[in-house]
Amino acid sequence: MKFSVSSYSFQKYLNSGEYTHLSLVEKVKEMGFDAVEFTALIVPDGKTEIEYAKEIRAEAERVGIEISSYTVGADMLNGSDGDLDKEIERIKAKVDVAEALGVKLMRHDATRGLPPTVKTKRGFNDLLPILAESYRNVTEYASTLGVKTCVENHGFFVQQSSRVEALINAVGHENFGALIDIGNFMCADEESAKAVGILAPYAFHAHAKDFHFRDGSLDAPGEGWFKTLSGDYIRGAILGHGVVRVRQCIETLARNGYDGYLALEFEGMEDPLRAIAISASNLKRLACI
Repeated sequence: MKFSVSSYSFQKYLNSGEYTHLSLVEKVKEMGFDAVEFTALIVPDGKTEIEYAKEIRAEAERVGIEISSYTVGADMLNGSDGDLDKEIERIKAKVDVAEALGVKLMRHDATRGLPPTVKTKRGFNDLLPILAESYRNVTEYASTLGVKTCVENHGFFVQQSSRVEALINAVGHENFGALIDIGNFMCADEESAKAVGILAPYAFHAHAKDFHFRDGSLDAPGEGWFKTLSGDYIRGAILGHGVVRVRQCIETLARNGYDGYLALEFEGMEDPLRAIAISASNLKRLACI
């Protein structure tokens, strides 16, 4: 397997302007990664997203590093301002950005579900046909550009391995698969190693992430922690410092034939540069299978 890192891991520095998505390319190479994964681009004034994507691609080629994937937010149920067709077209435009970046894979969100004011027909099985049709529409377009699309276990509503698997099979298109985030299953109170075993045959891409855990019956631990679906507390961790069985998850992916990128995603409280460096060292050690 090869090692990538998500630009989301550097979000503190991207938000402050200390790094841009463009300048991040050389930094990632300097830190010893094989590739970088980009989340939604912060586009400089005076440029279009496509123009900036092409500039980043050229910089990656100059530095000698790959761009492993492109990741964007989406709501394939509620749509943009309540308009699902509008959201589908917006995500198709993001596929054009992925092509400009030169990547062969794009992940976009599913949904966080219906608003709490809706009290009936809000279950996953009720809404699966809508999600599947929306995803199929996007992936059919993406396939014409040579870009595969995938869903991540993310956003609470489509986070459990059973729901991700059901969505992939409902879409039923060879261009559509899973981005398996080994840490994110904890948000839905699912044990990561077991969940990875269920989804590994569908893997197009993988995120290496770790979390700290605190039982929900204990006092709230304060800043940096958030609640899982059942009310336990978790907080982003340096990879190898948390409770996720990282090595076992990676071994399971490999056993199922996955040989793509392991993209490090850090979202903890520590300084990102130091945390990413420690996480990368641990990831390479734990991935020696």
